[in-house]
Amino acid sequence: MKFESQLLKGIAPVVVLEILSRGPMYGYELSQAIEQRSKEVLTLGKGTLYPLLYNLEAKKLVRGRWETAESGRRRRYYSITGKGEHELASQKAQLKGLTAGLNLVFGGALTTA
Repeated sequence: MKFESQLLKGIAPVVVLEILSRGPMYGYELSQAIEQRSKEVLTLGKGTLYPLLYNLEAKKLVRGRWETAESGRRRRYYSITGKGEHELASQKAQLKGLTAGLNLVFGGALTTA
């Protein structure tokens, strides 16, 4: 099941911060990690991911740095900042509360695993 784009836009920043909390990644690597971790339920194309990363960087929630691979290819690696870690914790707490509320509405049909 794929999520509607508006729903995904709302959770995409916290998903990106969560994945980056595990270590720095470049854009394509990040996109693949999100797909794999969500079993392909969540997908972020270039047109969504890069503007989101630029926005998170402008808010100082992530930091980007250029690196040159052994192949000579330059890649921009993104990592979460301290401010981003605080934002992630806050957003995760809100999502847990939302999930609990939705479970009440739907009679426990949703899981929090």
